[in-house]
This record gives sequence, C-alpha cells and structure tokens, in this order.
Amino acid sequence: MTSGQMAQTAAQAMVTATHRLRAAGVADPARDARVLLAHAAQIEASRVTLIAPEELSDEIADRYEQLIALRAVRVPVSHLIGERQFYGRRFNVSGDVLDPRPETEILIEAALAVPFKRVLDLGVGSGCILVTLLAEQEQATGVGVDLSEAACLQASANALLHQLGARVDILRSDWFSDVEGQFDLIVSNPPYIALDEMDGLDEEVRRYEPEMALTDGADGLDAYRRITAHAPMYLKPDGRILVEIGPTQGQSVAALFLAAGFCDVQVIPDLDGRDRVVCGKRVD
Repeated sequence: MTSGQMAQTAAQAMVTATHRLRAAGVADPARDARVLLAHAAQIEASRVTLIAPEELSDEIADRYEQLIALRAVRVPVSHLIGERQFYGRRFNVSGDVLDPRPETEILIEAALAVPFKRVLDLGVGSGCILVTLLAEQEQATGVGVDLSEAACLQASANALLHQLGARVDILRSDWFSDVEGQFDLIVSNPPYIALDEMDGLDEEVRRYEPEMALTDGADGLDAYRRITAHAPMYLKPDGRILVEIGPTQGQSVAALFLAAGFCDVQVIPDLDGRDRVVCGKRVD
C-alpha cells in the first residue's frame, strides 16, 4: 500500500479492482478481481466473501495491487496465479504452454467414450489432456511428446502433481520422430491458427501464449497433414485418433483423415455448435 493511502476492506478493494479491470477491457472483471484477491490473500476463492468486511493488511494490499496492475495490461489470470482448472482438476501453467481451455474438454469426452489402454498425446503442452485421460482411465498408460523442452517439464510436473508419474512418459519429440510402439488412442491439440489470423487473436493470447503452440506459420493445417501422414503406423487395429480443430477446419481435417485411410470419421461440435474435434479409426 502506498504511503498515506487509507486501508480498504477486501470488499472495497475488489470494487476498485473491478472498475479498473473493466476500464482496461478485461472480459470478466469481477471474477478476475475476486480470483486475484484470493490469490493475494492465499485463500480459496470461495472464502473471499468471508473476508469481505475485513481490512486488508499492507502486505496483501500490495500484492493485490501488483496482480491487478498486471491483469490490467492483460497478463492472463492463469499466469498470475500459476494454475488453471481443467475437467475438474488443477493444472500448473506458465507462459511456456497453451492455457487449458474449456472447449478442449469436448475432446476429453469423446476420447473417454471408448476404453483404451495406451494413449499418445502429440504436442502435450501442459499435460492437461494426457493427465486427464489417464486420471479418468485408471488402468491406462500414456506417452506425451512436445518439441518444447519447457512444455515437457511442465507436463511432467503436472503428471507428478496428479500422482501419475508411474503411468506417464514425457518425451521431447518433433511429432512422431522419437515415438515407438503402437497405441489404442492418439490425441492432439496442435497449433491450428493460420499465420494470417494471428493479428486477430485476443491480445492476451497473442502476447502471452507461446506462438509455436498457436500457429504453424502457414495455413493452420500443416500439423494435421503431418499427424495424419504417420498416425496409421502408430495406431493398433481399431485404434482411434482425435484432434482438436479450429471452428472453420472441420471439412478440411476430415478430408485429411479420409485420405489417410481412417474410417468412421466424424466432426464433433462444441457446446456452441462450432466444429471442435475430428475423430477417426484405423482399420486393417
């Protein structure tokens, strides 16, 4: 707290922070103000209402001010608190990996619709997909690969966080280059934003998330071409492949699946009705 500044209650501080974040163009300022206050006070967000009438200590007020200042320049909340919720679990995140997003849970639901014993996650990032699938499928094991060493470390940390270290192998690999064996299931949320679409992204995404996880530097389909070219060799008979896509890519990616020989190819929409996942199955 700056010298001469009057102490505020937690409720007053949240109101002030909410106005400040709204003026900065933050989409959900009240929610972010609440979450960041909980982080500053080192309590669960559900307990913020309990401290609302209390005056903030100088230490908490200073910490909260720093967090709000960073959020006002659009640093993502997940980067400020170091974690993100995904499919009911907490995952550690940083600027080295793509932020887990609710729409990716569509891929999780589709993957869990059929049992599997061995899963490969291409472009594992934070590990949210692989760790979630293994946590939900308790007898399964998996491999996650990523070209980014920092992402591999983040995924490994999240696997350990959820006590899955014995069932997960994380490898630095350029897609399939260092992958061995065959799998019942291959999943991926690859970079699918075309280079000419990058300028239109939300500022938070464009400035603070790793570019290599967002775009292929071309038309947004390069990763799918590489994945579909090699995936049949790494899938067991009747094995499935599921990839997340951008909302305009359903037909193009489905065509790549069919050209690679996959059957039962489907495009699955998200809750807003936009194309979100393409799935297929290997047959002999």
